[in-house]
Amino acid sequence: MSVRILGAGFGRTGTNSLKEALEILGFGPCYHMHEVAKNPCHVSIWNRAIDEKEVDWQDLFKGYQSAVDWPTISFLPKLLHQYPHAKVVLTLRDPEQWFESASNTIFEAMALGEKNPDITGRNRTKMSRRLILEKTFSGRYAEKEYCIKIYNQHIQDVISLVPSDKLLHYRISDGWKPLCDFLNVSVPSDHFPKTNDRKSFLSTKPQWAKKANKKDQYGSW
Repeated sequence: MSVRILGAGFGRTGTNSLKEALEILGFGPCYHMHEVAKNPCHVSIWNRAIDEKEVDWQDLFKGYQSAVDWPTISFLPKLLHQYPHAKVVLTLRDPEQWFESASNTIFEAMALGEKNPDITGRNRTKMSRRLILEKTFSGRYAEKEYCIKIYNQHIQDVISLVPSDKLLHYRISDGWKPLCDFLNVSVPSDHFPKTNDRKSFLSTKPQWAKKANKKDQYGSW
């Protein structure tokens, strides 16, 4: 099994909904940040990638047909080299709406993660904080204009990197048809999945996070 679809959109652009949609369409399992919680041994692999050390991508993605969200999207050039036939879905969202959502969920969540009493969860969040808050946003994740600049630059980088015939510009509100047309599959009878909205995300707050009077930890608590 090889990775056939790569999601290129930042977290909070509908990546979890895309993950479920791809699995419904037969391109699963799909790798997402939530998979890191299910595979704690992957944390050290992603840390190696962040440190620009060699990573066995085939081993990391063994059993997966698709991958979306962070940490995958930060290594898109390497993954396209590893999987040259993969198609790429770039999930999009209004930049200001994206920043508002990210700020009130994953950014504060990762900042809170060091308070997690579970060492496994704490190490996982430390990795995502390194990759996203520190490397992607240079520690300036509270600065709206800067984050939106990085968000827009990422989109342009993806467009420059991926051949147009292998790239779909996609909004979750577009539903099944453009995604299915791009992937050459039939539109399913299932309703298009729309998951992990802000209310759902915040509802997963554990007791230790409530006591800390913060918002949420990224991904699965």
